[in-house]
Amino acid sequence: MTVQLLRFPHLGSLNSVQGAELAVPGLELKLYNCSPCSWALPGPGSMLSGSRASLTLASHPLREVGAGYPALASFLFFSRNYTDGKPWACSREFARWKVRNTAIERRDLVRHPVPLMPEFQRSIRLLGRRPTTQQFIDTIIKKYGTHLLISATLGGEEALTMYMDKSRLDRKSGNATQSVEALHQLASSYFVDRDGTMRRLHEIQISTGAIKVTETRTGPLGCNSYDNLDSVSSVLLQSTESKLHLQGLQIIFPQYLQEKFVQSALSYIMCNGEGEYVCQSSQCRCQCAEEFPQCNCPVTDIQILEYTLANMAKSWAEAYKDLENSDEFKSFMKRLPSNHFLTIGSIHQHWGNDWDLQNRYKLLQSATEAQRQKIQRTARKLFGLSVRCRHNPNHQLPRERTIQQWLARVQSLLYCNENGFWGTFLESQRSCVCHGSTTLCQRPIPCIIGGNNSCAMCSLANISLCGSCNKGYKLYRGRCEPQNVDSERSEQFISFETDLDFQDLELKYLLQKMDSRLYVHTTFISNEIRLDTFFDPRWRKRMSLTLKSNKNRMDFIHMVIGMSMRICQMRNSSLDPMFFVYVNPFSGSHSEGWNMPFGEFGYPRWEKIRLQNSQCYNWTLLLGNRWKTFFETVHIYLRSRTRLPTLLRNETGQGPVDLSDPSKRQFYIKISDVQVFGYSLRFNADLLRSAVQQVNQSYTQGGQFYSSSSVMLLLLDIRDRINRLAPPVAPGKPQLDLFSCMLKHRLKLTNSEIIRVNHALDLYNTEILKQSDQMTAKLC
Repeated sequence: MTVQLLRFPHLGSLNSVQGAELAVPGLELKLYNCSPCSWALPGPGSMLSGSRASLTLASHPLREVGAGYPALASFLFFSRNYTDGKPWACSREFARWKVRNTAIERRDLVRHPVPLMPEFQRSIRLLGRRPTTQQFIDTIIKKYGTHLLISATLGGEEALTMYMDKSRLDRKSGNATQSVEALHQLASSYFVDRDGTMRRLHEIQISTGAIKVTETRTGPLGCNSYDNLDSVSSVLLQSTESKLHLQGLQIIFPQYLQEKFVQSALSYIMCNGEGEYVCQSSQCRCQCAEEFPQCNCPVTDIQILEYTLANMAKSWAEAYKDLENSDEFKSFMKRLPSNHFLTIGSIHQHWGNDWDLQNRYKLLQSATEAQRQKIQRTARKLFGLSVRCRHNPNHQLPRERTIQQWLARVQSLLYCNENGFWGTFLESQRSCVCHGSTTLCQRPIPCIIGGNNSCAMCSLANISLCGSCNKGYKLYRGRCEPQNVDSERSEQFISFETDLDFQDLELKYLLQKMDSRLYVHTTFISNEIRLDTFFDPRWRKRMSLTLKSNKNRMDFIHMVIGMSMRICQMRNSSLDPMFFVYVNPFSGSHSEGWNMPFGEFGYPRWEKIRLQNSQCYNWTLLLGNRWKTFFETVHIYLRSRTRLPTLLRNETGQGPVDLSDPSKRQFYIKISDVQVFGYSLRFNADLLRSAVQQVNQSYTQGGQFYSSSSVMLLLLDIRDRINRLAPPVAPGKPQLDLFSCMLKHRLKLTNSEIIRVNHALDLYNTEILKQSDQMTAKLC
């Protein structure tokens, strides 16, 4: 057996072997004892001395060989083709030596000096009594390491196994016995000339195909070759029964150097020689030197963790890509309908109904959850290592793709994946945002199928356009529009469009000029006020302007677009008139009127203009096209806001006007003119009544009221256009129902008939036209 003991980095040198009196660092001890090689043909149950059963028990079942056999695959291939062959094995096992270190038994170098290497002794003397950490590192640690070997087991094992096929040997040579003997002699020289023997055996294996050679080596290569023993692992057998035992190198130092050596070794190992390793209050850290300010920062470990996190992020993205490339996802995409547009909600329904995709998605969720935990653990390690670094790590945890993002991804794959480009689909805009500054990724977006103005079916010629529409809608240029009544037919009932539909600027100019075309001849009624007569306005005064259309002008309904009043005051008057105006759209009853909200919700205010060389003012209210509305009677309530103190306003009783009293004359005013501006609309009450009765009759009999869709559409259009002229209301409150007032006062319908007509129109609007019903408030 031959053993060569070499020093290895940071472990010191093996200092003795059994039987040696003493060994020192750097000493090489060689023992030569080579065992002869032997050949044997193993039979069932036999095992060669020193060889492994997995290599020599060829007749045993293969499951006993074990997974550790490196040439198992080659052996299986060879055994299938050479069933009648027999293996031959040559093995050698080095004797196992238990070695121990005797240098540590003599720790007192003063009383019992140890014959150490001269260089080692000189290095210790150079340290002095109080060496620095850097002196220890440069003089001792970098040369001799930090530990020495206490005990270990030396030895090794080599084996050569050769499988021979006798049938092929018989064909290649006449005498198979001589061929086997020749192979025996050639293999016996394996431990003498390994390279030459293996080269010759490989040539025979290639040329004849009758043999197969396998090598197994642990430990040194041979008795006469030690060039490959570059590390202690070449000769150390680290098995369970023979472990490697190390000890710190301070045990062979003098006692006054031992503590400093340990501190220097820790600084060298933990701080890489760039600072002092200091422990205080159970917290240890490196006190960096000036030239190494980043010694506390494990740059290499941080880079490894950052690289690991980057790879984890890539694997996270690849997991999502694997789902998109899976058969379940591809089959799901193929089953999605392509003849109409798919919203996120419709895609979600198809997603939930695909059980194969759901199972595949659950696997993805479990995999990403495990990956997320790994990423979090690695990130915590990274941030923990970066506590004492000058730069903070910049890492963002990958976000899990939610189900909403998956549905949006499916939508993008459907409509933004064309011409080799891809993009992101925006459902709100029904368009694609293509990546790469191009617009070629968008496919033709199908039409939307649904209720109301959506398509009933997409066009076969152009899938982006409608092919047919729902009931109550008509197809116009690929879109579905409501089947509104023709304007000519609507004019037969109410002439909503007249020659007096001016622009607001035109109306304002005509009102300032008091154009006669805008005059509406009304009747002034008041028991408290006389026109062009002074009166005391400190008590409430009431006056009305009515048309009495129900008696005199039944073929018209009237529209108000403005009002004007001329009010004259006494000189130095301290009163400021204030008006409250109530409008009755189709009757004269005050209870069925609404109050004009001056200055609220965008409603206009009174404009006051003084006339030249006079104490009179023109008060003008311009409603315009936005706030114009129906009227039958206008009720005006006049009150005055005095600017005098309260003590001067005690006696405000109604009495005869006394213009000679200067103390009272300043309160008096007079209204010389009150005018309503607007125009009249032709109204065919009989024709409208017949249409309403037709709807009422079909609803009462329980018939299909939507069979006469033209009549229903006509009444819906009239109701909408009339209620559209209702006064403004506060946000969140319903509009006033002017249509019901017209049915009550102009068509003389009862309350039950009005309810049935409105209910029939609401049903047609919601069930047939699929439109939302607008809530209204009762006025009449």
